[in-house]
Parts: sequence; C-alpha cells; structure tokens
Amino acid sequence: MCAYTKKQTKTKTSRFGIPALSLAITLFGVTCNESTKSLPDETEIYKNPKYSVDERVNDLLSRMTLSEKIGQMIQIDRGFIEKESDIKDYFIGSILSGGGSSPSSNEPSAWADMVDNFQQQAVRTRLGIPLIYGIDAVHGHNNVHGAVIFPHNIGLGCTRNPELIQQAARVTAKEVAGTGIHWTFSPCIAVVRNERWGRTYEGFGETPELAGMMAEAAVRGYQGDDLSDNTSILACAKHFLGDGGTTGGHDQGNTEVDEATMRRLHLPGYISAVNAGTGSIMASYNSWNGEKMHGNQYWLTTVLKKELDFEGFLVSDWSGIDQLPGDFASDIETAVNAGIDMVMLPQRYKEFMLTTLDLVNQGKISIERIDDAVSRILRMKFALGIFESPFTDRALTGTIGCQEHRNVARECVRQSLVLLKNENSTLPIADSVTHIHVAGKNADNLGNQCGGWTISWQGGSGNITVGTTILEAIRHAGTEVEVTFSSDGLGARNADVAIAVIGETPYAEGSGDRSDLSLSAEDISTVINLRSFGIPTIIVLISGRPLILDNIMLYSDALIAAWLPGTEGQGVADVLFGDFAPTGKLSHTWPRSMSQIPINYGDIDYDPLFEYGFGLTFPKK
Repeated sequence: MCAYTKKQTKTKTSRFGIPALSLAITLFGVTCNESTKSLPDETEIYKNPKYSVDERVNDLLSRMTLSEKIGQMIQIDRGFIEKESDIKDYFIGSILSGGGSSPSSNEPSAWADMVDNFQQQAVRTRLGIPLIYGIDAVHGHNNVHGAVIFPHNIGLGCTRNPELIQQAARVTAKEVAGTGIHWTFSPCIAVVRNERWGRTYEGFGETPELAGMMAEAAVRGYQGDDLSDNTSILACAKHFLGDGGTTGGHDQGNTEVDEATMRRLHLPGYISAVNAGTGSIMASYNSWNGEKMHGNQYWLTTVLKKELDFEGFLVSDWSGIDQLPGDFASDIETAVNAGIDMVMLPQRYKEFMLTTLDLVNQGKISIERIDDAVSRILRMKFALGIFESPFTDRALTGTIGCQEHRNVARECVRQSLVLLKNENSTLPIADSVTHIHVAGKNADNLGNQCGGWTISWQGGSGNITVGTTILEAIRHAGTEVEVTFSSDGLGARNADVAIAVIGETPYAEGSGDRSDLSLSAEDISTVINLRSFGIPTIIVLISGRPLILDNIMLYSDALIAAWLPGTEGQGVADVLFGDFAPTGKLSHTWPRSMSQIPINYGDIDYDPLFEYGFGLTFPKK
C-alpha cells in the first residue's frame, strides 16, 4: 500500500474522518455560507511530518477557504498558464505537461528548472501548499530528450514477467523524479478487445489476467516501498473504465456491454491497482452504453470509491468533462458530483474557479463533496513528502539516461520479442554468416521503433532522441560481419542473409484508429525485393498491434514481432544473434484477416493465425 496510514475510525460525515466545515467567506465576488475557523500558528499540525497524514489533512483542510480548496481541484497544462503568478493567485493544485508540452530546451535540467520555478509560485501562497506535477511517462520518461524509452506496454505484456515490469517502472520513477515531477499518468491497464484501436499498444494485452498482473507490478514500481522516498512517484491507473472495449475499436467510443461483462473483462486490472496502492486513477473518455464515464457516478463513486475502497483521487482526462452534455457549469457539476476530484481542464482555470464557487453557493455541489475531493488530493501530496521536499533532487537529474537504466530497457526488449516463425533454424544467425543485408524503413529509424508518445504526443520519425537503432545494433553485434543497408531491399546481392525491419510508423490515440491493418505496399515490396536474391529472409516487425501478414509469411524464413521496442535496439540484435533465447508470448491473438477482428482468446469460433500466448524459441548460443 501507499506510505500513509489508513484512519481506523471514520466520522459519519466523511469517509476519511474529516468533519464537514461551516465557513462564511466571500471569494471572487461569490459568497458561500460558512464561518471561518482559525487555529493559532503554533498548532499548524499540517506542517509537522511527525503527525499522521490524516491528521495533517484534517488540519490543513480546516484552514482553507473555499477558493483554496477549489484551486487544489484544478489541473492546467503548463502551456496555458497566462501568468506564472496565477499559480499563486488561483491556488492551483496541479500542473501537467501534455504530450510534447516541454520547456524550450528539452533537456532534463531545463525540465527541473521549469518545474521548480512553478513550485516556487505555489509555496508562496498563504498556506504554502505545493503543486503536484503530472506527465504521461508511459514508457519511460518519454517526453524528455535523452531519457530511456522502454517498450510500449503491448511488448511488456509479452514478457509475462511482472518483476521486470516493476523494475522498468522503478527506473522510470527515478528519471521522472529527476526532473522534479511527482506523478505519471501510467499504467494504462486497458484490456484491448479490438486491435483497430489506435491505443492498442498502450495496454498490456487482451485479457484481464494480464492487465491485473502487470498493473500491480507497474504501480509498485512507480510508487516504491515508500511514496515519500525521493525516487518514488505517484502512479495513475487509466482509463477507468472500459476504454479498450469500444465498439469497432473507436477511440473515445462507446463500450456496449452489460455490467457483468464490464466487471469480468475491464474491472480486474483496477482491483489489482487499488490493492497495490495506486494513489490516483484517471477517468476514461469512453461511454458505457451511451453514458460518458466522466459523469458516471455508479462506476466512479459507488464501485470504485465505495465498493473497491479506493482512497486516492480521481482525475479527469484532458478536457474530458467538456464531452459531457450541457455547458461548462453543468459539466463541472456532473463530473464532480459523479466522483471526479481533480479536473484536467487543461486551460480554463479562471472560469473553473468562478463557476465552481457559484455551483457550491447554489448548493449544486456540496461542501462535503468538495472536502472529500480536496482531502484525497492532499492525502497524496502529504504521502509523497512534497510538503517537506517540494523541489527537484538534482542528484537524480544526472542519472537520467544512464547506462544502468538503459540496461534494464534492453532486457525488456529482449523479453518482449515474440518469435512467430523460424523455418530451417534461420535464427539465430549462424556464426558462419559473413554478410548481412538489412532493409526496411524502420531499420535505421529511432523514432519509428519508439512509436507514439515519444518526445511529442504523436511521436515522430528520425533521430528524435538518444538511443540505438536496430541497424546500428546489428552492425555493432556483428563486428566480424559485413552489414549493408538499403531501405527498399535492393542491393542484397552476395549477402548470406537478409533482415527486413518493417511495419508501422508513429501515431497516438485516435490518429492511430485503423479500418485496415494490412502491411503497406512499401513494406511488401521491400520483402519481395530481398527474397528475389534467393537468400534466407528474416522479418522484424515494428508495430503497436498485430498486423495482417497475408502472403508476407511466404516470403519470410523467420518472423519476429518486435512491437515498439524503444531506444535500446541492442535488445533486438541480442535475439537475432542468439545471445538471448526468445521467451516472449503473444499478449494478443494474431488474426488471419481483417474479417476476423475482433478476435480474442476464448471466442467460440477461435481460428487465429497465431493464438494468444504463442511464441517460439531456440537455444541460446
């Protein structure tokens, strides 16, 4: 669990033993009927770490004005801050960097400087409540140039190794903490039931068992044994609930299943995350049978907070409340009353403050609901120790991208690869081979092998960060071997073996939704060109989901699903040359054709090209 002590006795007015307050204040021209309770300075319990987290929360909450409370419920993106002093003036509780929202110099030290500068504004407020800064560090600290990029979750699911996933999350936590950031919007524990979905690679696989096993490991890795440790960050399980089950695989679509199916497929991962002590959970854009999850009180409060006893806080997704029916005021009313504690706006913070004050004044949102939301947020801030240590530990900054961290990512790559075909023992590459010809658009492209959510939201091709491409890794591994390269597969004459590195290029979220998962004509042509030279041909497939292979299987002697391996291309070369025997098992059923999608393990008519859990191996050299 988190490094805070649960309160053993709870009052009737609050699940956390925090009595309802009655303060009378006029703020921003809006009056709320409460009377101010003041305590002498010498009893500022909230500033004293010797007291329990709950005692500190109770004390601080009793001192806060309504505006200060609402400020804690606000999360804005750094790019939408009008004036830095607004952080102080509007009591902002949280800032985030969305995908690609980085300082002008995208280097670790610049990130730390930026976050610390924002934090300076927060601690200058009357009560000195620090910010909690959030970021989508979903496969390493992937927004930061030079950070280690791990395989995306679809590959990590193929490792079936929760200890390794915990280790990867621990490395990520250290690198995130090294930039002064306290919170990652990860892990994504979507149970993906239709590979058309552009976020398929963000989930660990298609079964609730896999999601649950990896969710627990990731949460424990991020949060460590003690949340107050300077290398621990807050985890955020997402997206609650049913994001991977939308009809047609449409991003932010409608999950049309009954409650029993929702509980059987999509809830178990969250049970595991809550049991592991996740400090936050993010609501999902999707609907459930037509009702937006951001406004679904049954799932957010009745099930998650009461039935599962989740004591962390719920955050909305980026502008998620705006998708609710009605105007901005009704969006806030619906979402907060449904159970959202912190609202990722990400920009309308002034309007949110005034509107929420008015909603409370009108009785449309109760002060008890506000207190519950704020107490949950404060609890995590105290547990993280940021009241005592709000600024970056610069000793961690210099470790970002270090070799020790890259070694963990390289091991993740090795274990994530799935060998799908290996005729005539083509792999591992024999020691007698003296000339290898490598081809394909993804062979020497770091951005392509990292995929989306890398440096920018959608990702990008080329040398977008620091790492080793698969071609570079092959050249380094085969020091006594001539390695030639062509993008189109021509020029392989006189080679002993060919390696085609083909597949998808980067995308994220709805931009990756596809009605056709066939290989591109360019990729097929590359493989056919290689095959025309009459040499054994190995395909390394870079993709965020299973692709339709069609006749490409006939043109290959060996086939590896490498998914989106990240910056450490050496892990791929380790398997190709037999330094590591492949152990990966499919986290998704591999369809024969688009007409089979969706296809999932346990279907009545289950006839895949490769079944869930499939994976060949060969002896290590």
